Amino acid sequence: MGRDKALVQVGGEMMAARVAAALRQAAGDIVLVGREGTLAGIPCVLDRVVGRGPLAGLATALALAGDRPVLLVAVDQPLVRPATLQRLASLVGTDRAVVPIAGGARQVTCAAYPASWAAEAAEEAATGSVQSLLDRLPFDPVPEEEWRSWGEDGRSWLSVDSPADVARAEAVLAGG
Repeated sequence: MGRDKALVQVGGEMMAARVAAALRQAAGDIVLVGREGTLAGIPCVLDRVVGRGPLAGLATALALAGDRPVLLVAVDQPLVRPATLQRLASLVGTDRAVVPIAGGARQVTCAAYPASWAAEAAEEAATGSVQSLLDRLPFDPVPEEEWRSWGEDGRSWLSVDSPADVARAEAVLAGG
């Protein structure tokens, strides 16, 4: 997008603030991983492994979470629904992640990960991705018919990566 996506406005609010609000409703404690300081009152921490994308964020979050599972949501998913996050959090096991499947793809940046994955995520972050981590660790896929039964319509995995995506997200918010 040519600028910091966390600061991009959707529905009159920064994407980071929208995601943080949904996470607060679903889980309480939140941390924005990938920057330092605070952003709109959200505590922020740098990735422990720089330049590795969502897996670096997941590895950092798991290291900070101790024995608690982590709900991972990308900052560019501003339409994420708190109810969907609550459901994902309720399903995560002690050794199995919970990952929605949409359009045949694993929605790795809107999923729940067990605390027990911390060491493997840190190791994988050096060279891999969240997808490669899921290729070797157990997870429970959430098929479309299941997440639709929760009232989810797919907006939670809408990724805003361009000005056209911002317009699309605005249309969804407006009911279009």
